[in-house]
Amino acid sequence: MIVPRVEESAPGAFITFEGGEGAGKSTQIARLAATLRARSGRDVCVTREPGGSPRAEEIRAALLGGVAKPYGPFAEALLFCAARIDHLDRLIRPALRRGEIVLCDRFIDSTRAYQGAAGGLDPAVVAALERVVVGPTRPDLTLILDLAPEAGLARAAGRTAGTGQGADRFEAESLAFHTRLRDAFLAIARAEPQRCAVIDAGRDPDAVESAIRATVASRLPGLLPMTGSRGDAA
Repeated sequence: MIVPRVEESAPGAFITFEGGEGAGKSTQIARLAATLRARSGRDVCVTREPGGSPRAEEIRAALLGGVAKPYGPFAEALLFCAARIDHLDRLIRPALRRGEIVLCDRFIDSTRAYQGAAGGLDPAVVAALERVVVGPTRPDLTLILDLAPEAGLARAAGRTAGTGQGADRFEAESLAFHTRLRDAFLAIARAEPQRCAVIDAGRDPDAVESAIRATVASRLPGLLPMTGSRGDAA
């Protein structure tokens, strides 16, 4: 029997960003990291999934290249879990133990949405993998950047235009797939309102940043005290 790993409670803070393609997660993570570094006086670790550690980055390249797609969502989920195990052990958990603020571009909710709700993998299987791989290392706050899939895909296409890079494994999926993704993320937010906050990502980047700051200040005031200054309220 596989037993989930047990660890001491971490003194750091763990914030994850979720959402569909083109929602602006990378931009907003960079902005929040700069704000937290300037105002919290704490170290901030910015990372992503799949990836974040050398081995996990190798798996990322295979996943986004579509290597696992022919084998179905379960095989993809297993590869995501392999990357997540290394990422947690080598980067996230050590950073949290050091008291750092960890900002992660995608985590468990992406597996639930992409391989689960949109990919058709049994939710019970996803939950079982999550219990074994993640154990008690759960986000303190998850920011779900919500955007209409048509707009997100257009943004993603514009981002790669002229670079010679085509759509990756997930960007190339149908609009129906991306619609299921959005519905899945919103369902997660409704099911876990204490952990999750939905941010309207259809606004301009400054307005999205303002909403994120306000949410972090409200949910985790020890990290970003509300001051009433510009950009601290939605």
